Amino acid sequence: DLAVHSLKDVPMEMPAGFVLAAIAAREDPRDAFVSNRFASLAELPAGAIVGTSSLRREAQLRERRPGLVVRPLRGNVNTRLRKLDESQYDAIVLAAAGLKRLGFGGRIRELIDPADSLPAPGQGALALECRADRPDVAAALAPLADPTTTLAVTAERAFSRALSGSCHTPLAAHATWQEGALWLRGLIASQDGREVLRGEQEAEIFDVEAADALGTSLAGELLAHGATRLIVAD
Repeated sequence: DLAVHSLKDVPMEMPAGFVLAAIAAREDPRDAFVSNRFASLAELPAGAIVGTSSLRREAQLRERRPGLVVRPLRGNVNTRLRKLDESQYDAIVLAAAGLKRLGFGGRIRELIDPADSLPAPGQGALALECRADRPDVAAALAPLADPTTTLAVTAERAFSRALSGSCHTPLAAHATWQEGALWLRGLIASQDGREVLRGEQEAEIFDVEAADALGTSLAGELLAHGATRLIVAD
């Protein structure tokens, strides 16, 4: 009757016949630094091995710390933590929300500032999906929707959609409320982190149409600066 997803993993275009009935209040959207030897990303020496499954995180790590060795990290959260504990990596970077929801919040050594690792669109938010022909289910889920989270992630997802964001393109977007206005930051990068395009826009947002327009506008700004060359098709 319904499915619960991490919103950052939900396709930007919903398949026909399905809708996102509600987006719940967001957990911490930041990336988390986890290590048994080092207290922060800044403490990692050159040559340290960092594990991540995200091209977005990899590109930003390579841009900020070109001396690090970034290697793929696969498996569920338990498997990734086990690989760290087996010393296959000096540190790993995961979503803070996932660690906290699974009871591993104590493993977080540092919450990485979005200025250093901009989150994925929708990161930290849970989406509730149901069939489009089940208004009864949608109505039952409606009280779980969080308006401020919904508007923020709508802008983020519109940014990704306008850039044809896929799992093959390092892309990030994060929207926060600043004195009543929605501040959206976005980036698109090459996987090696040698080329990164960033932008930001701010607007007063009162409905999902305006939030969508904000994300589309920021994407248009990056496209005008050559973002097309960084987009990797599925």
